[in-house]
Amino acid sequence: MGQSGGCTAAINSSLVGVVEEALRHGEIEGVLGTLHGVEGLLRGELVDLAAESAETLQRIRRTPSAALGSCRHKLQEGDLERIVDILRANNVRYFLYIGGNDSADTSHRVAQTAVAEGYDLRVISVPKTIDNDLPITDHCPGYGSIARFVAQSTRDAGMDTEAMKRYDPVKIIEVMGRNAGWVAASSALGKSNPLDAPHLIYLPESVFSVDRFLEDVARVHREVGYVVVVLSETVRDQSGQVVGNEKPCFVDPFGHGYYDSPAAYLSRVVTRELGLRARYDKPGTIQRMSMALASETDLEEAHLLGRRAVQLAVEGHGDEMVILVRQPGPTYRCLVDSTPLANVANVEKRMPAEFISEGGSFVTRAFIEYATPLIGGPLLPYARLAKEPL
Repeated sequence: MGQSGGCTAAINSSLVGVVEEALRHGEIEGVLGTLHGVEGLLRGELVDLAAESAETLQRIRRTPSAALGSCRHKLQEGDLERIVDILRANNVRYFLYIGGNDSADTSHRVAQTAVAEGYDLRVISVPKTIDNDLPITDHCPGYGSIARFVAQSTRDAGMDTEAMKRYDPVKIIEVMGRNAGWVAASSALGKSNPLDAPHLIYLPESVFSVDRFLEDVARVHREVGYVVVVLSETVRDQSGQVVGNEKPCFVDPFGHGYYDSPAAYLSRVVTRELGLRARYDKPGTIQRMSMALASETDLEEAHLLGRRAVQLAVEGHGDEMVILVRQPGPTYRCLVDSTPLANVANVEKRMPAEFISEGGSFVTRAFIEYATPLIGGPLLPYARLAKEPL
């Protein structure tokens, strides 16, 4: 097994689920981990996970980041054949890979290559992405925890901005989300009345207009007295450019661009055009792996998917991804199923229209109902003084 892509608070819970379940099956003679995903596998960097103590595994389950090390390796010519050769040499019959969109594609291609080479290999992908953009599954492990972090942090930033509104009346918070707005949308999960942050949310699914943004900020400032804005890191204008950027400052091996902060740019625009002092927060990678704000629901589901992935492999399944299927009814419950990797690889699930408010500057009640169960319980209870005048 291996881990790949951006690390999360829940990715190790899936790893432990795999190891624990594998050790329960007598037909499995060993449990090998590849360091830094397929990159380490290509180098033959394998470790014995069965040798780890039960105590270590239990602590790893609640340890953030990727315990085996992660990677963003784009497969090169000859890599797939070499991967199958290395797996064959170690008599590996089940290959489980934890990751997001690109990892699902890697898993699918490994499975296809094994079939082409006549090697009996069962490949199961275990979903992991804070972007929540994998199709078919109701949601992705990693998302519930970053959603809790963003919701709680937005509330905290809102309380600060409310107190400092005479000096710093505008706060812009920029969060992760490559092409989908699930993370930014989660900031609304801590809002219980109109005063609470966030007041405005901007997602990649909607075209961003600087002029309309300034109008929105000015309106909220008149109505509330301060403004907290949450936006995805890749909000784009009508021409398709990330706001405040002409081109990416970095492009990873998969062609994903990374950009200078739209929030920093928009803070300057607000101050210049509206005369309101604006500050911005950009939490960075801490948002995707904060164990202090991890969702218990997220950790449990990640562990469950890891266990089920092993069971499916042993039962004869291959070239599939384990998924979560939400059950109807007033009480939140998900069952575990699977789907062919061909349905997942290189497919991106964006926020549906029914989750985005008219005008594109907030989310709907339907989104709140979808996402609230995923953050694992209520946030910290806050209050405001009545402030009765003398």
